[in-house]
Amino acid sequence: MQTGTQHFKFGAHQMLWKSHWTDADLPILDAARALGLSLFEISLGDDVQFDRGRAGRHARALGLELSAGPGNLWPDDCNIAADDLHHRQLGLAWHKKMIEWAAELGAAAYCGALYGHPGQVRRRRPADDEMPRAAQNLHLLAEHASRLGVRVVIEPMSRFRVHLVNTTAQAVKLVQMAEHANLRVNLDTFHMVTEERDYGAALRCAAPVLWGVHTCENDRGVPGGGLVPWAAVFAALAPVDGCIRLMLETYNTGPGDLGFSRGIFQNLCPEPELFKGEL
Repeated sequence: MQTGTQHFKFGAHQMLWKSHWTDADLPILDAARALGLSLFEISLGDDVQFDRGRAGRHARALGLELSAGPGNLWPDDCNIAADDLHHRQLGLAWHKKMIEWAAELGAAAYCGALYGHPGQVRRRRPADDEMPRAAQNLHLLAEHASRLGVRVVIEPMSRFRVHLVNTTAQAVKLVQMAEHANLRVNLDTFHMVTEERDYGAALRCAAPVLWGVHTCENDRGVPGGGLVPWAAVFAALAPVDGCIRLMLETYNTGPGDLGFSRGIFQNLCPEPELFKGEL
């Protein structure tokens, strides 16, 4: 969909289908393209091994833009904002490796809560140097990624997942502190329902550095009919120039325990091909 200098791309996250990508999963890319999608995100991690070049070639042949994120095994001691210098060094090296994997995949971006580690919530005031050291290391990651043709994209998450960057304003501030043109912000309508009082204001705040929006309802279910104010979301996106990436992101709740392992206890996505909303 395109209007003037603005155009939308619609996509889906791997987790709608499964947790760990393998060489046998290329038909999922075909299924996504058959649904009319032009974006797809694959989750990387130390426990994910597949032929990244082959997957990338298959996606390009279909006309799918790929992104990647550290959604699987991410060692707990790899945190670029950690109090421990050694953990920051490990985090920097680990994310550089993931960025290199993303480049092998041909991914346009490497996205996530890269400034910390999801699940590590320090219930204290951030140390005075915590944001600055995250910014310093994000600058180094963005520089490394720029040489490989990969964009680095950070995503604010709710207070239940991280403590350092919960709001859009904090994410934008961190990008400004990092001072690198290869850094962008991705918002998530699920996390925003906890942290933002005004979706439109949040999106307008992020507009100059916005990469995309993970779109799902307040319960991580199908967009539409929940608490997310979609009219306000699209009104705020309307004046944004360039490509706006809208990606469905939830976890498969069909056979198996993926949904439960990710903290979803309702049957929100039993069949990924049917996961569509009323946007």
